[in-house]
Amino acid sequence: MREGTVMVTGGAGYIGSHAVLALLDAGWRVVVVDNLVTGFSWTVDERATLIEADIADEDAVRRAMRDHGVIAVMHFAGSIIVPESVSDPLKYYRNNTAASRSLIESAVTCGVKHFIFSSTAATYGVPESVPVAEDAPKVPINPYGTSKLMTELMLRDVAAAHPLNYCALRYFNVAGADPQGRSGQSTAGATHLIKVAVEAATGKRDSVAVFGTDFDTPDGTGVRDYIHVSDLAAAHIAALDLLIDRPEKSHTLNCGYGHGYSVLEVLDAVDRVTNRTIDRHMAGRRAGDPPALVADNRAILKTLPWRPQHDDLEGIVRDALAWERKLAERE
Repeated sequence: MREGTVMVTGGAGYIGSHAVLALLDAGWRVVVVDNLVTGFSWTVDERATLIEADIADEDAVRRAMRDHGVIAVMHFAGSIIVPESVSDPLKYYRNNTAASRSLIESAVTCGVKHFIFSSTAATYGVPESVPVAEDAPKVPINPYGTSKLMTELMLRDVAAAHPLNYCALRYFNVAGADPQGRSGQSTAGATHLIKVAVEAATGKRDSVAVFGTDFDTPDGTGVRDYIHVSDLAAAHIAALDLLIDRPEKSHTLNCGYGHGYSVLEVLDAVDRVTNRTIDRHMAGRRAGDPPALVADNRAILKTLPWRPQHDDLEGIVRDALAWERKLAERE
């Protein structure tokens, strides 16, 4: 067992629950703080301690940090639906920016030394070139991306003023599920393409909308970098080890595979895995969707001893499909 405890905010959610599994499997003690507004208590591994609280509840968070000997925070809690951020920006600045500020202050007050932040490629907006590197201009085009960038800036400034180092991991398109079937994406009404596609493949949806067929890409549909959620969780473990080993340094790293697939290529892969054809509904572009969004992942490969283990589109689809079928059995 490793010394100290890691606090995982949003640990009952999709990515957070996989990070909890990875931490426990690596020998860490884990305390999860989640308000269960979008998360599910049954996704939290029984080896972890679950505290139902909001991260903005400073009394509850600080009590948990002190009672459990927390030495590091992995921060996944927040709101993530881009169109909703446009229609309700104040919700995103409250749940993502203001709440993160409270959490960071709690960490500083309680002497927590290490902070890993769940950031996003949405901080780049529509990139000038692809693949996009960490030093590319940060020009978010929606409040979701802005709320995450503001938290990155807070961490930068706090790390300069206090004995805390951080790693901001900018996710590209996260997909798949735990290969052992312990967790997966369970949120109703999810907007992620592979989740939507496997819902269609299992009869939960009638069809899949393809937003934009006239992009400057090989087949006219948008290209994205899809990373398996278990690979992403492993990157968090490697980042935590680095922060502990090198407490004087902080990092901001892209999390992606460095290559992308178009919407039609993803749907074709789902068709192959399921041996059926998903009904596709062609629709117009969504405002602000870039033609392609692919990570330049050279920095993470150089900085961390992390190498993808699940870089296979059909494998990602198979894991997502297996989880979708498991969810159906729960209902």
